[in-house]
Amino acid sequence: MNRAIVYIVTFFLASAPLFSQSKRIQFLKPSDTLNISRRNTVVIFEAALASTTLIGLNQLWYADYPRSNFKTLNDSGEWLQMDKLGHAFSSYQLGRLGANTLNWAGVSEKDQLLYGSTLGLGFLTAVEVMDGFSEEWGFSWSDMAANVAGTGLHVGQELLWEEQRIVLKYSFHRTSFAKQRPSKLGSGLAEEFLKDYNGQTYWLSANINSFLKTESIPNWLNVAFGYGADGMLTGEASDSLFLDQNRTRQYYLSLDVDLTRIKTNSHFLKTLFDVFNVIKLPFPAIELNSGGRIKWHSVYF
Repeated sequence: MNRAIVYIVTFFLASAPLFSQSKRIQFLKPSDTLNISRRNTVVIFEAALASTTLIGLNQLWYADYPRSNFKTLNDSGEWLQMDKLGHAFSSYQLGRLGANTLNWAGVSEKDQLLYGSTLGLGFLTAVEVMDGFSEEWGFSWSDMAANVAGTGLHVGQELLWEEQRIVLKYSFHRTSFAKQRPSKLGSGLAEEFLKDYNGQTYWLSANINSFLKTESIPNWLNVAFGYGADGMLTGEASDSLFLDQNRTRQYYLSLDVDLTRIKTNSHFLKTLFDVFNVIKLPFPAIELNSGGRIKWHSVYF
């Protein structure tokens, strides 16, 4: 299972109450100066959520497998690196969430980067260490590299541009592969959303106006570059039980919308747009796969 996606879904859903504790929309407005009460709420809430999630993982996920001495493994070639992109995506989005919640509390930009943007990296590193002590898995250096890359994408843009011009996004469509191996790729939409790498696409969604500085293009319009893979029933192509896999890399070019750049005076809508900006919106797309084939999608999810 793409556990990295599980983590980010958990954090975003569980963080919703943080922004709905008051009936007043004013509550959602970021503080102009340090609000100690808000900052303490954010720190305590996220620390408790991370701790609870790790304890839950230990009891529900790792308890079924024997413990071992700390070990590493090399899984860099599995799933045509789709799982690594899942790690980068989760690290980026959790870092974005951490920075945004501290911004809501009026924390300085420096501390937002230092303590907020590294939320994903810290959490996923803890999970990776737990993997290292499990007989079933192991500490993956390639996973860690992906985690660092996701955090670096967020931090680097803040240092360079003081804004997120390029957003790492996710989209999903159902495939026929899950039915062939539901135990591994999921049974039903909810499981397939998390497990079926064949239906997942990760996007670098770049805001056009932030680079071109022109008034002729809507400020919210993005161009998106996507990566996906197809034909995978196992992590490794050499699996003796599934030798007939036609594993293919897919590269996409499409348009997208940066919801956070849509102008509105509603702090509720701003919060809603920020939460849903993790998803790449359906648009027409051009696909080029590793077999050299070009395909047009009238609408691609």
